[in-house]
Amino acid sequence: MKNLVIFASGAGTNADNIIRYFHEGDLARVKLIVSNRAGAGVLDVAARHVIPALVVDRAGFYPPAGVLAALRAANADLVVLAGFLWKVPGEIVDAYPGRIVNIHPALLPAHGGKGMYGSFVHEAVIRAKDPQSGITIHYVNDRYDEGEVIARKTCAVTPGDTPETLAQKVHQLEYEWYPRIIEEMLLAQKSA
Repeated sequence: MKNLVIFASGAGTNADNIIRYFHEGDLARVKLIVSNRAGAGVLDVAARHVIPALVVDRAGFYPPAGVLAALRAANADLVVLAGFLWKVPGEIVDAYPGRIVNIHPALLPAHGGKGMYGSFVHEAVIRAKDPQSGITIHYVNDRYDEGEVIARKTCAVTPGDTPETLAQKVHQLEYEWYPRIIEEMLLAQKSA
């Protein structure tokens, strides 16, 4: 059984989806949720699924000695960022090379980087008149949204789209594809 740790800052809809996806099988379980916001909805998700949660502030994340200890205690095989808004410290990236993934709500390298999350991304896509948007699942490195791409999935941007309607399309791609790509990565790890 592989152990997943999810880092999230918001409501936790992707975290909940990932937890439910792996719940019935024997491939993986989410062992820990890490959040940088004490009031984040993802903490309610953790409580509902009886998963331990760790809330960190900036002083507890930079440097990340406590977080690294928690990852080791959870025997993390894969760290999954699901709407986590802080840059992952180099010490964590170095400790888990090729084992930290992120999902971005656009087709990187377009509309990525610091400050490009949520509605800011969807507004930028519409403003740029991009014909399509989607998701990019990528490895995490020491720069925002610049790690090696694992998968991209697209949706059309239609003339009537607003940031809200585009967000709905992108969320559907996230819910469908993020757990499946994580599963493929875990199966590849297992057979390696």
